[in-house]
Amino acid sequence: MLRLEYGYWLLAVFFLAAAWRNARERHVAASGFWGVLALLFAGAQWALDANTAGDPRGVQAAGIGVVALAVLAPAMRRPQLVERAVSERTADALRLRHRLFLPMLLIPLVTVAFALADLYAKHHGQSLAWLVCNDSATLVGLAVACVIALLAALATTGGPPTQALGEGRRLLDAIGWAALLPLVLAALGGVFAATCVGDAVAAIVKSIVPTQSALACVLAYGLGMVLFTVIMGNAFAAFPVMTAGIGLPLLIHAHGANAAVVGSLGMLTGYCGTLLTPMAANFNIVPAVLLELPDRNGVIVAQWPTALALLAVNLALMAWLAFA
Repeated sequence: MLRLEYGYWLLAVFFLAAAWRNARERHVAASGFWGVLALLFAGAQWALDANTAGDPRGVQAAGIGVVALAVLAPAMRRPQLVERAVSERTADALRLRHRLFLPMLLIPLVTVAFALADLYAKHHGQSLAWLVCNDSATLVGLAVACVIALLAALATTGGPPTQALGEGRRLLDAIGWAALLPLVLAALGGVFAATCVGDAVAAIVKSIVPTQSALACVLAYGLGMVLFTVIMGNAFAAFPVMTAGIGLPLLIHAHGANAAVVGSLGMLTGYCGTLLTPMAANFNIVPAVLLELPDRNGVIVAQWPTALALLAVNLALMAWLAFA
């Protein structure tokens, strides 16, 4: 049976390997950062089980680990790692051509296959419990998809597994602590939702927006998703706040909007904000550094027309499809 923690353990092994390589090269802060992260991923299930059983030591240990990450992150520096010669990479690209995209495409395809299989089984009164544990078919499918994509990449390129580990570590060190931003910001959104920030947002919206108008609520929800995403840097953090404050009470309950349409298009609207903010450092700032662009905001400058066009389209689709 496939369990989600197996994926966490694989990530822990990868982070531990990155920590070991950094330690060998005397990159102390980076080695400590990835080592602590490896321990957090490896012990996540233990901490959860301990907390469920009423033992606070697991949560306390995780908290100490998070504090250690915050202390180590400012001391991390981007190392100068040796890359393959440009001529070699160009020759391989010409040899492999579009086959290079196959491993990448396998990730969404396999993940969607798991999700659809789970939905099909539930629709027919069955279950995938024989294959997937804890009713987490989509997340387990994503983990399986990544492993399959790795095997496909090795088969396509003919490279050894050590090369995959080395290139993964090189990219991880190039991104640095910003690699954790999606995870941290998604958790922040959960914290905001648990502390009833959504209720405060709903009260503010009701005081300035004519809530009897469905169109006004759509605009408030979509533009609020963009604004919160710009502030927090990730649509995953904005989604629980804006959906709890506007999407559920005003659009779905008050105006009878389709929940699936509101949720999916609301998230897509939030992604428009991701294209506009330097807070989304792993998307907009790190690529500029890796590509050595003269303007650190060059990625955002190139993206903002697309972001605004997509925002207009998403708002129009939500206003049309949510009430169809």
